[in-house]
Amino acid sequence: MFDIDITRVVTEYRAQVLEDDNGNRYMAPFPDGVTKAVQYGAGIKAHAVYLSQFQLIPYNRIQDYFADQLHIPISEGTIFNFNKQAYGALDTFENRAKEQLIASSVAHADETGINMGGARHWLHCVSNPYWTLYYPHAKRGMEAFEAMGILPWFRGILCHDHWKPYYRLECTHALCNAHHLRELTRAWEQDNQQWAHDMKDLLEKINTRVNDAGGALHAQQAGRYRAQYRKLIEKGEIECPEPTRPKKKGKRGRIKKSKSRNLLERLRDYENDVLRFMENEQVAFSNNLGENDIRMTKVQQKISGCFRSIEGAVIFCRIRSYLSTCRKQGIKASIALELLLNGKLPEFVK
Repeated sequence: MFDIDITRVVTEYRAQVLEDDNGNRYMAPFPDGVTKAVQYGAGIKAHAVYLSQFQLIPYNRIQDYFADQLHIPISEGTIFNFNKQAYGALDTFENRAKEQLIASSVAHADETGINMGGARHWLHCVSNPYWTLYYPHAKRGMEAFEAMGILPWFRGILCHDHWKPYYRLECTHALCNAHHLRELTRAWEQDNQQWAHDMKDLLEKINTRVNDAGGALHAQQAGRYRAQYRKLIEKGEIECPEPTRPKKKGKRGRIKKSKSRNLLERLRDYENDVLRFMENEQVAFSNNLGENDIRMTKVQQKISGCFRSIEGAVIFCRIRSYLSTCRKQGIKASIALELLLNGKLPEFVK
């Protein structure tokens, strides 16, 4: 029979006080960290931060949990202060994460909208298989990239979903083919584009061959698939031609194109970025790593609805960055937080 016993532990510390013949008093020192008459221990702090930042439970429900299960009254403000303490202890980690991501050969980038007290903000994520860093900002483009402090200095291969500001960065690019498969499916099912159906099959076939080959194809085999890719682009040019400009006088500006045509031109103009996974074993077929890293931040928005302040968002992003990175490094969230709130960091950070 497995069972659980939830209980609280209260430790009383006493310090001996001596007085000499002259009336001078001498008091023995308390252990490190024991500074107040009554205070919370690192275990409670780590547990509260775990529930708040990892399990994404709202403050008022955490407050009820501590009162009902542990008979420990903790205010919402105190829980926030625990999170703030954890945030403050992660300066070294954040600097280390930036260094590692800037120096990595391949990184993944993604962003998602967040609600900040009713206003639209953006949560940016840059990651690789070992490190994750989140950052909230009011903007979505270069201003946010510079404030985050990673992408403008990154010179490796950046995997993303073809959001145009990424192409302003001085690095090599790899596009997410999971996005392309979804768009090709739409073009086939809604616009009846046969080339899109065939292109989807080709990309899936190449991905299978790459996996069977252990991560990359030989140049000759890759050349054959590249030739097939270009033939399908030519087929698409016939099946989905560029729209002609109306002959109306005074008509200016861009010609409106269909979604299928825009997809075709992207696959044509960014061929190397689409097929980079084919010959470079470090490049994945999709940006799933980046999307998976950012998924739980979307769950947080569904649960809480919004961040009350930019301070709360910044705290959340740094702690989640630490927990995500620790998980990639094989360290459980509860252990990572116990280390942190006892004034320590995991070995990989040092």
